[in-house]
Amino acid sequence: MERPSLEFNLPDTHEEGKLYVVDSLNNLNKLNVCPAESQHSLDEEENTGGTGESMAGSNTRNQCLFFVTFILTLTLSLALVSFVIFLIFQTRNEVDQISSRLLSEKKNIEELKKLNNIILKHLNQSRIKE
Repeated sequence: MERPSLEFNLPDTHEEGKLYVVDSLNNLNKLNVCPAESQHSLDEEENTGGTGESMAGSNTRNQCLFFVTFILTLTLSLALVSFVIFLIFQTRNEVDQISSRLLSEKKNIEELKKLNNIILKHLNQSRIKE
């Protein structure tokens, strides 16, 4: 498949007109050769003069954004971990208090059982004597 020739016989025009025609032909060639996605990057390169200034600025911005996001994520993670540790200690204290109450109530119940047995023995003995 042959490519159409991009050479044109232009009448004598001013130098500025020739540059405009060449730029137009270059843009047309870029549209035909490059896919749509890469055209955007080519346009950016033209705007910066091809020095890569926008890419360097973009990389710096991306690195800064990544760093800030990373620091915020670490801070949030640290806060959440601290909160979980606080909740664990609070829960442990509550469980300790409840277990100590249960132990004291168990002792009270055992004492009440002993007293009940003593009262029953005493009643049984008094019935026998009657």
